[in-house]
Amino acid sequence: MSRTAEEIATQPECWRRAARAAVDFDGFPRPGERVAVTGCGTSWFMAIAYAALREAAGQGETDAFASSEFPVGRAYDRVVAITRSGTTTEVLELLERLKGSVPTTALTADPKTPVMAVADTVAVLDWADEESVVQTRFATTALAFLRAGLGEVPGVKPVAEAAVDAELAVTEPLADPVVSAEQWTFLGRGWTYGLALEAGLKMREAAGAWTEAYPAMEYRHGPIAITGPNRVAWVFGAVPEGLAADVAGVGGQLVADPTGDPLADLIRAQRLAVALAESRGFDPDRPRNLSRSVILP
Repeated sequence: MSRTAEEIATQPECWRRAARAAVDFDGFPRPGERVAVTGCGTSWFMAIAYAALREAAGQGETDAFASSEFPVGRAYDRVVAITRSGTTTEVLELLERLKGSVPTTALTADPKTPVMAVADTVAVLDWADEESVVQTRFATTALAFLRAGLGEVPGVKPVAEAAVDAELAVTEPLADPVVSAEQWTFLGRGWTYGLALEAGLKMREAAGAWTEAYPAMEYRHGPIAITGPNRVAWVFGAVPEGLAADVAGVGGQLVADPTGDPLADLIRAQRLAVALAESRGFDPDRPRNLSRSVILP
């Protein structure tokens, strides 16, 4: 088993620990604050998911930006940054620019990195750190931690229940038509759109796979043209009315788990990425063209 696969399997317990840690953390955005969430790559996609969750919880306007595209001149009450390594150049430069002008909170896996000095408050989720280049458990644990900090979110399970669904997601076999497909399109609505983006990224990073990701309701406005026999449309969360029939009508394979937690469903996409990489002779622990952290000269 690859190290990446081993780390994927630990996510249920990581989420439970994140929920416990959230109880005593004092750096979460306060209800009513105008908040921006930022990160790079996978962390940006988790930021997109959290921003939608926070607004769904009625806690205030929340935007998400890639750190390199952050609108520094825009007024926020707090900025939340997600950085597994604590060394990503764009994140550190942004936090340096914001220092003294807006309160900042960072989530990281390593307390011995520069982010500790540039953020006002830091949540260290070191139990979810990874050896893998490809992020899996840190990303989902960071989102579980932020999600737990919101309390009750209408229509969204508590993190403890999500962890139960995750136990099944790490063990049940992946369906053969999904594993053997030639193309995958990931779809989501609201906070699960961030998960769809992340699923596509995992497949590209680990396996060099042909994947795309869209808001679920936008899928029929063009992207459905890519779907056909031996191609998958994977929906995180509830399937919009009529979409299943549309996918079937063009010969595609629909994948959805509308009763399970969408974050747990992301684990299945992570496992698919590893399985596909191995079937193609790639090493998921050493993905092509990637390093664990992007540090710019």
